[in-house]
Amino acid sequence: MPEGPEIRRAADQLAKAVVGQPLTDAFFAFPELKRYQRSLVDHRITAIVPHGKALLTHFDHGLTLYSHNQLYGVWKVAKAGERPDTTRSLRVALETAKKAILLYSASEVEMWKTAELPKHPFLAKLGPDVLDLSLDEATVAARLQDPRFAGRALVALLLDQAFLAGMGNYLRSEVLFMAGIAPNRRPRDLDEHETEALARALLAVPRASYATRGIRRAKGMAEDYLTDTPRGFRFEVFDREGEPCRQCGDVIVRHELGGRRLYWCKVCQS
Repeated sequence: MPEGPEIRRAADQLAKAVVGQPLTDAFFAFPELKRYQRSLVDHRITAIVPHGKALLTHFDHGLTLYSHNQLYGVWKVAKAGERPDTTRSLRVALETAKKAILLYSASEVEMWKTAELPKHPFLAKLGPDVLDLSLDEATVAARLQDPRFAGRALVALLLDQAFLAGMGNYLRSEVLFMAGIAPNRRPRDLDEHETEALARALLAVPRASYATRGIRRAKGMAEDYLTDTPRGFRFEVFDREGEPCRQCGDVIVRHELGGRRLYWCKVCQS
């Protein structure tokens, strides 16, 4: 599943294509949403923003389309009237005179009144978005010491969207490496310096990935696949099992922890 930085970049691309332009057509595959098809025409999308791994498409008349890609959903941008050649099932199409944004294969798509979004059963459970620029290190450090989170092993906590929305598997490995903290430790066992280092990494790594990490088609892959790029973000430990740590030279190890693969350096994260 894409993580916060990838979803935010996707939101940026979608917004660039259609925000501010009147809709000329709307399509929903789900019967309960078809009543919105005509009513959206001539209205404008004012913003497309993520909260964690959910995407919120705001319209100018007080409605918001909630979507969550889960494992298989994907948004695409196309010219108006065109559809990509794909075997995926089209779920949503929002079209302007020049561009269309198209959601394929997703199953979680709902229309909400924008003012009522805080009551959404999924969104209400999310913690602050890790890419929200108003989120600061002091707030993250305080959440680490919150009784709801302080006693949990970091290997599981850093995947819990109630702690920080938008975190994910590659980010988990890279954050813990940057902070120099072993994955089985708990926030309540960290000293002040370690807590500050972890809070700093929890903001720095996702933001660096969002700002500088690209998406390109990997050799032999049918879909776009996230890979290291020379644009400024590289994996220090994730997906580097058996390779030398760039800091100490010890071997990067892989463990299955919390149901997901995790990579770390036992020397740098002692």
